[in-house]
Amino acid sequence: MTIVTLVLYIAIAAALLTLAMKAVWPKQINVLWLSFLQNFCGVLFLFSGFVKAVDPMGTAFKMEQYFAEFESTFLGAGMKDLAGLFPWLSQYAVGFSVGMVVFEMVLGVMLVVGARRMLTAWLFFLLVAFFTVLTGFTYLTGYVPAGVNFFDFGKWGPFVETNMKVTDCGCFGDFLKLKPKTSFLKDVFLLIPSILFVVFWRRKHQLFTPPLRSGIVWGASLLVLLYNIRNFVWDEPQFDFRPFKVGVNIAKQKELEAEAESNIEVTAFKLTNKNTKEVRTIPYEQYMKEFQQYSKDEWDTDQVQSEPFVWDTLRKGGEAKPFKRIVQRSKISDFYVMDADENDVTEDILYDPEYNFLVVGYKLYNDPKYLAKWKEKIAPLAASALKDGYKTRAVVAYTDSETLKAFGQAAGIDYPLYKADDIMLKTIMRSNPGVLLLKNGQIIMKWHIRKLPDYELIKARQIQ
Repeated sequence: MTIVTLVLYIAIAAALLTLAMKAVWPKQINVLWLSFLQNFCGVLFLFSGFVKAVDPMGTAFKMEQYFAEFESTFLGAGMKDLAGLFPWLSQYAVGFSVGMVVFEMVLGVMLVVGARRMLTAWLFFLLVAFFTVLTGFTYLTGYVPAGVNFFDFGKWGPFVETNMKVTDCGCFGDFLKLKPKTSFLKDVFLLIPSILFVVFWRRKHQLFTPPLRSGIVWGASLLVLLYNIRNFVWDEPQFDFRPFKVGVNIAKQKELEAEAESNIEVTAFKLTNKNTKEVRTIPYEQYMKEFQQYSKDEWDTDQVQSEPFVWDTLRKGGEAKPFKRIVQRSKISDFYVMDADENDVTEDILYDPEYNFLVVGYKLYNDPKYLAKWKEKIAPLAASALKDGYKTRAVVAYTDSETLKAFGQAAGIDYPLYKADDIMLKTIMRSNPGVLLLKNGQIIMKWHIRKLPDYELIKARQIQ
């Protein structure tokens, strides 16, 4: 799905909702177009909040990225006191994530039912303005070369996508990844209705009675809060939009993405005149014939590349036609696992033909409660599986060999203990630790540590 498709669906839903309101509550709909904007923004916030409520830990990890970027930016600008605030904020990223998601969804409900019209208008405006600044900052970092601080405006250069430390805003969680420029333009667009809500707040629609509206808002707040908690404290996300979802074959997808990356083609050249700043985009074939006309002293040259793709076959009728199928890179491409001596053991995991368990721990703690999860829940599972000839491996965040060994002893781990990138591990599991059942690189099942069944139950249900 693209952002254009999503906006179209939300607009249709808002239009139908507005017409239904007009039919049921004709006196409450003062201005039809304003009610449509209320419903459009309300439904948009409800949807964007829901896909984040499904996975509040993902939003928390995104916040940690932003906090780290803000810390380095303000530190580089000599604002040490302000920079020191962000490591502290990062400690409470999960709480901020849940609070933001609840606020976003409840604000969507308030827009639709017309609760506290002036307050809702100002809250919506302030939230959109905040998001606009945030996504604008993210996009503008693309103009900041490596080694240059954001506030050194005179040293900015041409836009380079890889300059951005945060590559997407997380507006729609893992459901839909938006490039920072797209996110920024989306928020600029939302400033229009947010301003209209502030100016015309008295003409916004209101449904039901004041007590019922308040009841709906408070009820929605409680339900959304509980749903957020369910999706990281009590279990893995109910809907998994991440690349490492149940049923995915990590080995095959990793090979496919590597093939797609190798097939990227140069489709054109973007030329920028150093003196006049004129920009020309010339197709590859044409440029190869004319390149002598564009001297390096006068023109800067950048390649325009195709999306990564693999060749596939489209069968229609009795004919088979080859076509390029776009395959975007995901975190699966970053699935690399090392042992304590820095040896690559990725293939041992991905090409194990038997059922096997992979325990994931993206952050290690030495406190008794955390170690008890490994000793009391995972160790019995590993021991029972080994009796049936099934291997168990654990992979934790990168650390030095001594720390890895010490943790293995403290956690009672007598099976292989490996290490990998913590961001990749966070993408695989939100539970810390969590357990996967694999076979030939395919994810058969995933379990939050609180939902991890006994081995015999796993054997009866999943191992066939």
